Amino acid sequence: MAADEGTVRIDSWIWSVRLTKTRSTAAAACRAGHVRLNGERAKPAQPVRAGDEVRLRHAGRERIVVVSRVVRKRVGAPEAALCFVDNSPPPPPREAVAAAGVRDRGAGRPTKRERREMDQLRGRD
Repeated sequence: MAADEGTVRIDSWIWSVRLTKTRSTAAAACRAGHVRLNGERAKPAQPVRAGDEVRLRHAGRERIVVVSRVVRKRVGAPEAALCFVDNSPPPPPREAVAAAGVRDRGAGRPTKRERREMDQLRGRD
């Protein structure tokens, strides 16, 4: 069983409780500003303690979790679920997610107008 006292780096904790697949992905999310710790932008080496609120934008979804236990090493999924309280909004149903622009095979390169329309559909304005 992992130690649950003190502090640990936020990128390591996010990876340890299986919110991201790799630690480097967690660190990149921190550097890009997709991770907030108690409302403030978090750097990868920022310490996290029990009781802190972590907000993570990942895979098109925002996860809001409250740290209940600090773990230093990656743990199994059942144990990881005990390390935080998930206050995230439910994910949108699959039918509600708009399909990205699909082009017919052999239609050639999209024009500038078509590319802008596809970007707008994907939410990249």
